[in-house]
Amino acid sequence: METSSIEYAAYVGLDWADREHAWCLHVPGNTSLESGFVSQTPEAIEQWVAALAQRFQGRPIAVSLEQSRGALLFALSKYEHLILYPIHPARLAHYRKSFRPSGAKDDPSDAELLLNYLCNHRDQVRPLQPDTEDTRALQFLVEARRRIVDDKTRFKNRLTAVLKQYYPQILDWFADVDSTVVIDLLERWPTLENLQRVRRSTLDHFLKQHRCSGFQKVEQRWQQIQSAVPATKDLAVLKSFSLMAKCLVRMLREMRNAVEVYDQMIEDLAQKHPDFDLFKSFPGAGNALVPRLIAAFGSQRDRWANASELQCYTGIAPVLETSGRQRWVHVRWACPKFVRQTFHEWALHSLKKCSWAKEHYNTQIDRGKSRHAAIRAVAFKWLRIAFRCWATSSRYDSDLYLRCRSIRASSAGQLEIQWKTCGSFSKLGAVRH
Repeated sequence: METSSIEYAAYVGLDWADREHAWCLHVPGNTSLESGFVSQTPEAIEQWVAALAQRFQGRPIAVSLEQSRGALLFALSKYEHLILYPIHPARLAHYRKSFRPSGAKDDPSDAELLLNYLCNHRDQVRPLQPDTEDTRALQFLVEARRRIVDDKTRFKNRLTAVLKQYYPQILDWFADVDSTVVIDLLERWPTLENLQRVRRSTLDHFLKQHRCSGFQKVEQRWQQIQSAVPATKDLAVLKSFSLMAKCLVRMLREMRNAVEVYDQMIEDLAQKHPDFDLFKSFPGAGNALVPRLIAAFGSQRDRWANASELQCYTGIAPVLETSGRQRWVHVRWACPKFVRQTFHEWALHSLKKCSWAKEHYNTQIDRGKSRHAAIRAVAFKWLRIAFRCWATSSRYDSDLYLRCRSIRASSAGQLEIQWKTCGSFSKLGAVRH
Protein backbone atom coordinates (compact mmCIF):
# COMPACT_ATOMS: atom_id res chain seq x y z
CA MET A 1 0.00 0.00 0.00
CA GLU A 2 1.42 3.37 -1.07
CA THR A 3 0.57 5.85 1.69
CA SER A 4 3.01 8.70 1.07
CA SER A 5 0.59 10.42 -1.32
CA ILE A 6 -2.56 9.84 0.74
CA GLU A 7 -4.27 12.96 2.01
CA TYR A 8 -5.62 12.00 5.38
CA ALA A 9 -8.80 13.55 6.67
CA ALA A 10 -7.42 13.42 10.22
CA TYR A 11 -4.51 12.19 12.29
CA VAL A 12 -5.03 10.31 15.55
CA GLY A 13 -2.63 9.38 18.34
CA LEU A 14 -3.96 6.47 20.40
CA ASP A 15 -2.30 5.47 23.67
CA TRP A 16 -3.51 1.99 24.57
CA ALA A 17 -4.23 0.73 28.06
CA ASP A 18 -5.84 -2.30 29.63
CA ARG A 19 -9.32 -0.82 30.08
CA GLU A 20 -9.42 2.63 28.49
CA HIS A 21 -7.44 4.23 25.66
CA ALA A 22 -6.58 7.91 25.45
CA TRP A 23 -6.80 9.49 22.01
CA CYS A 24 -5.74 12.81 20.52
CA LEU A 25 -7.00 13.99 17.12
CA HIS A 26 -5.73 16.62 14.69
CA VAL A 27 -7.60 17.80 11.61
CA PRO A 28 -5.34 19.35 8.94
CA GLY A 29 -5.92 23.09 8.80
CA ASN A 30 -7.04 23.35 12.44
CA THR A 31 -4.71 24.61 15.12
CA SER A 32 -6.55 23.03 18.05
CA LEU A 33 -6.39 19.39 19.10
CA GLU A 34 -9.25 17.18 20.23
CA SER A 35 -8.85 14.50 22.89
CA GLY A 36 -10.83 11.91 24.78
CA PHE A 37 -11.01 8.29 25.90
CA VAL A 38 -12.44 5.11 24.43
CA SER A 39 -13.06 1.91 26.41
CA GLN A 40 -11.40 -1.37 25.47
CA THR A 41 -14.59 -3.13 24.40
CA PRO A 42 -15.60 -4.09 20.86
CA GLU A 43 -18.83 -2.09 21.19
CA ALA A 44 -17.12 1.10 22.39
CA ILE A 45 -14.44 0.90 19.68
CA GLU A 46 -17.09 0.25 17.02
CA GLN A 47 -19.04 3.30 18.15
CA TRP A 48 -15.93 5.52 18.23
CA VAL A 49 -14.76 4.43 14.77
CA ALA A 50 -18.25 4.79 13.33
CA ALA A 51 -18.42 8.36 14.64
CA LEU A 52 -15.09 9.15 12.92
CA ALA A 53 -16.27 7.58 9.67
CA GLN A 54 -19.47 9.60 9.71
CA ARG A 55 -17.68 12.83 10.58
CA PHE A 56 -15.07 12.50 7.81
CA GLN A 57 -17.33 10.77 5.23
CA GLY A 58 -15.27 7.57 5.26
CA ARG A 59 -12.07 9.29 4.11
CA PRO A 60 -8.77 7.70 5.27
CA ILE A 61 -7.58 8.50 8.80
CA ALA A 62 -4.01 7.92 10.01
CA VAL A 63 -3.78 6.33 13.46
CA SER A 64 -0.51 5.96 15.36
CA LEU A 65 -0.40 3.57 18.28
CA GLU A 66 2.23 1.97 20.47
CA GLN A 67 1.48 -1.59 19.33
CA SER A 68 2.53 -3.83 16.49
CA ARG A 69 0.10 -6.50 17.68
CA GLY A 70 -2.40 -6.74 20.49
CA ALA A 71 -6.07 -6.38 21.32
CA LEU A 72 -6.38 -2.74 20.24
CA LEU A 73 -4.52 -3.17 16.96
CA PHE A 74 -6.49 -6.32 16.12
CA ALA A 75 -9.74 -4.48 16.85
CA LEU A 76 -8.82 -1.52 14.61
CA SER A 77 -7.37 -3.52 11.72
CA LYS A 78 -10.83 -4.52 10.43
CA TYR A 79 -11.70 -0.91 9.50
CA GLU A 80 -10.49 -0.14 5.99
CA HIS A 81 -10.55 3.65 6.37
CA LEU A 82 -8.10 3.51 9.31
CA ILE A 83 -4.42 3.42 8.25
CA LEU A 84 -2.51 2.14 11.26
CA TYR A 85 1.05 3.27 12.03
CA PRO A 86 2.64 1.10 14.78
CA ILE A 87 5.37 2.95 16.71
CA HIS A 88 7.89 0.97 18.73
CA PRO A 89 7.62 1.64 22.50
CA ALA A 90 11.37 2.34 22.75
CA ARG A 91 11.10 4.94 19.99
CA LEU A 92 8.25 6.68 21.79
CA ALA A 93 10.09 6.51 25.12
CA HIS A 94 13.15 8.28 23.68
CA TYR A 95 10.89 10.79 21.91
CA ARG A 96 9.16 11.50 25.22
CA LYS A 97 12.49 12.17 26.93
CA SER A 98 13.29 14.89 24.41
CA PHE A 99 10.22 16.79 25.63
CA ARG A 100 10.13 15.68 29.27
CA PRO A 101 13.61 14.94 30.62
CA SER A 102 12.07 14.55 34.09
CA GLY A 103 10.34 11.33 32.95
CA ALA A 104 6.82 12.61 33.68
CA LYS A 105 4.14 10.85 31.63
CA ASP A 106 0.46 10.05 31.50
CA ASP A 107 -1.89 8.54 28.92
CA PRO A 108 -3.30 11.78 27.41
CA SER A 109 0.18 13.26 26.97
CA ASP A 110 1.43 10.03 25.39
CA ALA A 111 -1.48 10.13 22.95
CA GLU A 112 -0.47 13.68 22.00
CA LEU A 113 3.16 12.57 21.57
CA LEU A 114 2.05 9.74 19.27
CA LEU A 115 0.08 12.24 17.23
CA ASN A 116 3.01 14.66 17.17
CA TYR A 117 5.39 11.93 16.02
CA LEU A 118 3.05 10.83 13.23
CA CYS A 119 2.44 14.37 11.96
CA ASN A 120 6.09 15.48 12.05
CA HIS A 121 7.99 12.24 11.37
CA ARG A 122 5.66 10.25 9.16
CA ASP A 123 8.56 9.35 6.89
CA GLN A 124 10.20 7.46 9.77
CA VAL A 125 7.36 4.98 10.32
CA ARG A 126 5.66 2.46 8.09
CA PRO A 127 1.93 1.79 7.91
CA LEU A 128 0.76 -1.62 8.97
CA GLN A 129 0.65 -3.97 5.98
CA PRO A 130 -0.66 -7.35 7.18
CA ASP A 131 0.77 -10.46 5.57
CA THR A 132 -1.41 -13.25 4.20
CA GLU A 133 -3.77 -14.97 6.60
CA ASP A 134 -1.89 -18.30 6.53
CA THR A 135 1.48 -16.61 7.07
CA ARG A 136 0.22 -14.60 10.04
CA ALA A 137 -1.42 -17.70 11.49
CA LEU A 138 1.90 -19.50 11.16
CA GLN A 139 3.67 -16.63 12.93
CA PHE A 140 1.26 -16.75 15.86
CA LEU A 141 1.38 -20.54 16.08
CA VAL A 142 5.16 -20.94 16.14
CA GLU A 143 5.50 -18.22 18.79
CA ALA A 144 2.74 -19.73 20.93
CA ARG A 145 4.32 -23.17 20.63
CA ARG A 146 7.61 -21.80 21.87
CA ARG A 147 5.89 -20.26 24.90
CA ILE A 148 4.20 -23.57 25.72
CA VAL A 149 7.52 -25.42 25.42
CA ASP A 150 9.13 -22.87 27.75
CA ASP A 151 6.26 -23.29 30.22
CA LYS A 152 6.63 -27.07 30.01
CA THR A 153 10.32 -26.73 30.82
CA ARG A 154 9.51 -24.61 33.88
CA PHE A 155 6.97 -27.14 35.16
CA LYS A 156 9.42 -29.96 34.47
CA ASN A 157 12.04 -28.22 36.59
CA ARG A 158 9.48 -27.66 39.36
CA LEU A 159 8.53 -31.35 39.29
CA THR A 160 12.20 -32.32 39.51
CA ALA A 161 12.63 -30.07 42.54
CA VAL A 162 9.51 -31.55 44.20
CA LEU A 163 10.63 -35.15 43.59
CA LYS A 164 14.01 -34.45 45.14
CA GLN A 165 12.21 -33.62 48.38
CA TYR A 166 10.40 -36.93 48.88
CA TYR A 167 10.74 -39.29 45.87
CA PRO A 168 14.24 -38.90 44.33
CA GLN A 169 14.40 -42.50 43.02
CA ILE A 170 12.15 -41.57 40.09
CA LEU A 171 14.90 -39.31 38.73
CA ASP A 172 17.32 -42.26 38.68
CA TRP A 173 14.93 -44.84 37.29
CA PHE A 174 13.78 -42.77 34.32
CA ALA A 175 15.81 -40.49 32.06
CA ASP A 176 13.08 -37.93 31.30
CA VAL A 177 10.89 -36.72 34.13
CA ASP A 178 8.18 -35.41 31.78
CA SER A 179 7.90 -38.64 29.76
CA THR A 180 4.54 -40.38 29.50
CA VAL A 181 5.65 -43.30 31.68
CA VAL A 182 6.69 -41.00 34.55
CA ILE A 183 3.52 -38.89 34.28
CA ASP A 184 1.27 -41.98 34.38
CA LEU A 185 3.29 -43.61 37.16
CA LEU A 186 3.12 -40.57 39.44
CA GLU A 187 -0.61 -40.19 38.85
CA ARG A 188 -1.23 -43.80 39.94
CA TRP A 189 1.47 -44.18 42.60
CA PRO A 190 2.53 -40.70 43.79
CA THR A 191 4.72 -42.02 46.64
CA LEU A 192 7.32 -44.75 47.00
CA GLU A 193 5.12 -46.52 49.56
CA ASN A 194 2.25 -46.69 47.04
CA LEU A 195 4.57 -48.11 44.38
CA GLN A 196 6.13 -50.73 46.67
CA ARG A 197 2.68 -52.12 47.54
CA VAL A 198 1.80 -52.83 43.90
CA ARG A 199 1.76 -56.41 42.63
CA ARG A 200 4.47 -57.61 40.24
CA SER A 201 1.93 -58.46 37.51
CA THR A 202 0.41 -54.99 37.71
CA LEU A 203 3.80 -53.32 37.34
CA ASP A 204 4.76 -55.62 34.46
CA HIS A 205 1.55 -54.75 32.63
CA PHE A 206 2.09 -51.02 33.25
CA LEU A 207 5.66 -51.10 31.91
CA LYS A 208 4.58 -53.16 28.90
CA GLN A 209 1.90 -50.59 28.05
CA HIS A 210 4.58 -47.89 28.07
CA ARG A 211 7.03 -49.94 25.98
CA CYS A 212 9.38 -50.48 28.90
CA SER A 213 9.14 -54.26 28.63
CA GLY A 214 11.98 -56.75 28.34
CA PHE A 215 12.58 -59.32 31.06
CA GLN A 216 15.97 -58.03 32.17
CA LYS A 217 14.84 -54.41 32.27
CA VAL A 218 11.58 -55.18 34.11
CA GLU A 219 13.35 -57.43 36.59
CA GLN A 220 15.95 -54.73 37.29
CA ARG A 221 13.24 -52.12 37.79
CA TRP A 222 11.35 -54.43 40.18
CA GLN A 223 14.45 -55.05 42.28
CA GLN A 224 15.18 -51.33 42.42
CA ILE A 225 11.65 -50.56 43.62
CA GLN A 226 11.63 -53.23 46.30
CA SER A 227 15.04 -52.27 47.67
CA ALA A 228 14.41 -48.49 47.60
CA VAL A 229 14.48 -46.62 50.91
CA PRO A 230 12.02 -43.75 51.47
CA ALA A 231 13.67 -40.35 51.47
CA THR A 232 11.44 -39.29 54.37
CA LYS A 233 8.61 -40.67 56.50
CA ASP A 234 7.25 -37.27 57.50
CA LEU A 235 3.56 -37.44 56.59
CA ALA A 236 3.33 -33.67 56.28
CA VAL A 237 6.00 -33.74 53.58
CA LEU A 238 4.56 -36.78 51.83
CA LYS A 239 0.99 -35.45 51.70
CA SER A 240 1.83 -31.97 50.47
CA PHE A 241 4.59 -32.82 48.01
CA SER A 242 2.82 -35.86 46.52
CA LEU A 243 -0.23 -33.68 45.84
CA MET A 244 1.99 -31.07 44.20
CA ALA A 245 3.62 -33.79 42.06
CA LYS A 246 0.20 -35.02 40.87
CA CYS A 247 -0.84 -31.49 39.95
CA LEU A 248 2.37 -30.87 38.04
CA VAL A 249 2.22 -34.11 36.04
CA ARG A 250 -1.36 -33.32 35.00
CA MET A 251 -0.26 -29.92 33.72
CA LEU A 252 2.69 -31.52 31.94
CA ARG A 253 0.34 -33.98 30.27
CA GLU A 254 -1.85 -31.17 28.96
CA MET A 255 1.18 -29.27 27.71
CA ARG A 256 2.52 -32.34 25.90
CA ASN A 257 -0.87 -32.73 24.22
CA ALA A 258 -0.96 -29.02 23.37
CA VAL A 259 2.48 -29.19 21.74
CA GLU A 260 1.33 -32.12 19.61
CA VAL A 261 -1.75 -30.18 18.47
CA TYR A 262 0.38 -27.13 17.64
CA ASP A 263 2.90 -29.28 15.77
CA GLN A 264 0.15 -30.73 13.59
CA MET A 265 -1.39 -27.34 12.80
CA ILE A 266 2.03 -25.81 12.09
CA GLU A 267 2.99 -28.70 9.82
CA ASP A 268 -0.24 -28.44 7.83
CA LEU A 269 0.13 -24.68 7.33
CA ALA A 270 3.86 -24.84 6.54
CA GLN A 271 3.54 -27.56 3.92
CA LYS A 272 0.81 -25.59 2.12
CA HIS A 273 2.89 -22.41 2.09
CA PRO A 274 4.38 -21.55 -1.32
CA ASP A 275 7.85 -21.02 0.21
CA PHE A 276 7.99 -24.37 2.02
CA ASP A 277 10.30 -26.08 -0.50
CA LEU A 278 12.52 -22.99 -0.61
CA PHE A 279 13.24 -23.01 3.14
CA LYS A 280 13.33 -26.80 3.30
CA SER A 281 16.34 -26.70 0.98
CA PHE A 282 18.55 -24.95 3.55
CA PRO A 283 20.95 -27.17 5.54
CA GLY A 284 19.99 -27.43 9.21
CA ALA A 285 16.41 -26.26 8.63
CA GLY A 286 14.42 -29.22 9.93
CA ASN A 287 10.76 -29.75 10.72
CA ALA A 288 10.80 -27.31 13.63
CA LEU A 289 12.79 -24.50 12.00
CA VAL A 290 11.30 -24.41 8.50
CA PRO A 291 7.93 -23.02 9.75
CA ARG A 292 9.77 -20.51 11.93
CA LEU A 293 11.86 -19.34 8.97
CA ILE A 294 8.74 -18.97 6.83
CA ALA A 295 7.13 -16.94 9.60
CA ALA A 296 10.24 -14.76 10.05
CA PHE A 297 10.53 -13.87 6.35
CA GLY A 298 6.81 -13.69 5.60
CA SER A 299 5.33 -13.53 2.12
CA GLN A 300 5.78 -9.82 1.28
CA ARG A 301 8.75 -9.61 -1.06
CA ASP A 302 8.86 -5.80 -0.81
CA ARG A 303 9.12 -5.82 2.97
CA TRP A 304 12.91 -5.28 2.90
CA ALA A 305 14.89 -3.45 0.24
CA ASN A 306 18.02 -5.53 0.79
CA ALA A 307 19.60 -8.16 3.01
CA SER A 308 21.13 -5.52 5.28
CA GLU A 309 17.67 -4.34 6.38
CA LEU A 310 16.73 -7.91 7.21
CA GLN A 311 19.93 -8.47 9.17
CA CYS A 312 19.28 -5.37 11.25
CA TYR A 313 15.62 -6.22 11.81
CA THR A 314 16.40 -9.73 13.06
CA GLY A 315 19.10 -8.50 15.43
CA ILE A 316 21.81 -10.60 13.78
CA ALA A 317 23.71 -7.55 12.48
CA PRO A 318 25.83 -5.94 15.24
CA VAL A 319 25.65 -2.30 16.24
CA LEU A 320 28.65 0.03 15.93
CA GLU A 321 28.97 2.94 18.34
CA THR A 322 31.73 5.52 18.02
CA SER A 323 32.56 8.53 20.14
CA GLY A 324 35.79 10.38 19.57
CA ARG A 325 38.51 7.76 19.49
CA GLN A 326 36.38 5.08 21.09
CA ARG A 327 34.76 2.36 19.03
CA TRP A 328 32.36 -0.22 20.44
CA VAL A 329 30.64 -3.06 18.63
CA HIS A 330 27.87 -4.90 20.46
CA VAL A 331 24.89 -7.15 19.82
CA ARG A 332 21.69 -5.44 18.71
CA TRP A 333 19.29 -5.10 21.65
CA ALA A 334 16.16 -3.66 20.01
CA CYS A 335 14.91 -6.55 17.88
CA PRO A 336 12.26 -9.29 17.94
CA LYS A 337 13.95 -11.80 20.25
CA PHE A 338 12.07 -14.84 18.94
CA VAL A 339 13.09 -14.05 15.35
CA ARG A 340 16.72 -13.60 16.35
CA GLN A 341 16.59 -16.90 18.24
CA THR A 342 15.22 -18.56 15.11
CA PHE A 343 18.18 -17.56 12.97
CA HIS A 344 20.63 -18.24 15.79
CA GLU A 345 19.32 -21.80 16.16
CA TRP A 346 19.29 -22.34 12.40
CA ALA A 347 22.93 -21.24 12.11
CA LEU A 348 23.84 -23.59 14.97
CA HIS A 349 22.14 -26.60 13.33
CA SER A 350 23.70 -25.77 9.96
CA LEU A 351 27.19 -26.38 11.37
CA LYS A 352 26.58 -30.14 11.23
CA LYS A 353 25.12 -30.06 7.72
CA CYS A 354 27.19 -27.46 5.87
CA SER A 355 30.97 -27.56 5.47
CA TRP A 356 31.48 -23.84 4.71
CA ALA A 357 29.33 -22.85 7.71
CA LYS A 358 31.47 -24.99 10.01
CA GLU A 359 34.61 -23.55 8.43
CA HIS A 360 33.38 -19.97 8.95
CA TYR A 361 32.46 -20.77 12.56
CA ASN A 362 35.94 -22.16 13.26
CA THR A 363 37.52 -19.09 11.67
CA GLN A 364 35.57 -16.81 14.01
CA ILE A 365 36.55 -18.89 17.02
CA ASP A 366 40.23 -18.73 15.99
CA ARG A 367 39.92 -14.94 15.86
CA GLY A 368 38.91 -14.91 19.52
CA LYS A 369 35.14 -14.59 19.10
CA SER A 370 32.86 -16.14 21.70
CA ARG A 371 30.74 -19.14 20.75
CA HIS A 372 27.52 -17.16 20.36
CA ALA A 373 29.27 -14.34 18.46
CA ALA A 374 30.68 -16.94 16.05
CA ILE A 375 27.20 -18.45 15.55
CA ARG A 376 25.78 -14.99 14.84
CA ALA A 377 28.54 -14.50 12.26
CA VAL A 378 27.39 -17.69 10.53
CA ALA A 379 23.78 -16.51 10.74
CA PHE A 380 24.86 -13.17 9.22
CA LYS A 381 26.16 -14.98 6.12
CA TRP A 382 23.14 -17.28 5.96
CA LEU A 383 20.79 -14.31 6.01
CA ARG A 384 22.37 -12.81 2.91
CA ILE A 385 22.05 -16.14 1.10
CA ALA A 386 18.52 -16.79 2.35
CA PHE A 387 17.40 -13.29 1.41
CA ARG A 388 18.64 -13.76 -2.14
CA CYS A 389 16.86 -17.11 -2.44
CA TRP A 390 13.68 -15.68 -0.90
CA ALA A 391 13.69 -12.55 -3.08
CA THR A 392 14.03 -14.65 -6.25
CA SER A 393 11.91 -17.59 -5.01
CA SER A 394 14.83 -19.94 -5.65
CA ARG A 395 15.85 -23.03 -3.70
CA TYR A 396 19.30 -23.06 -2.10
CA ASP A 397 21.92 -24.80 -4.23
CA SER A 398 25.06 -25.63 -2.27
CA ASP A 399 27.17 -26.38 -5.36
CA LEU A 400 26.15 -23.09 -6.99
CA TYR A 401 27.04 -21.13 -3.87
CA LEU A 402 30.46 -22.78 -3.56
CA ARG A 403 31.22 -22.07 -7.25
CA CYS A 404 30.24 -18.41 -6.85
CA ARG A 405 32.35 -18.12 -3.71
CA SER A 406 35.32 -19.64 -5.53
CA ILE A 407 34.93 -17.15 -8.39
CA ARG A 408 34.79 -14.22 -5.96
CA ALA A 409 37.89 -15.49 -4.13
CA SER A 410 39.86 -15.85 -7.37
CA SER A 411 38.93 -12.33 -8.54
CA ALA A 412 39.76 -10.74 -5.19
CA GLY A 413 43.42 -10.53 -6.16
CA GLN A 414 42.52 -8.42 -9.18
CA LEU A 415 40.90 -5.70 -7.06
CA GLU A 416 42.64 -2.58 -5.80
CA ILE A 417 41.23 -0.54 -2.90
CA GLN A 418 41.11 3.18 -3.71
CA TRP A 419 39.33 6.27 -2.46
CA LYS A 420 36.26 7.01 -4.57
CA THR A 421 34.05 10.09 -4.63
CA CYS A 422 30.33 9.43 -4.23
CA GLY A 423 28.27 12.63 -4.30
CA SER A 424 29.92 14.98 -1.81
CA PHE A 425 31.50 12.14 0.18
CA SER A 426 34.65 10.08 -0.24
CA LYS A 427 34.71 6.39 0.57
CA LEU A 428 36.90 3.35 0.04
CA GLY A 429 35.97 1.30 -3.00
CA ALA A 430 37.29 -1.58 -5.07
CA VAL A 431 38.63 -1.04 -8.58
CA ARG A 432 39.04 -4.04 -10.90
CA HIS A 433 42.09 -4.16 -13.16
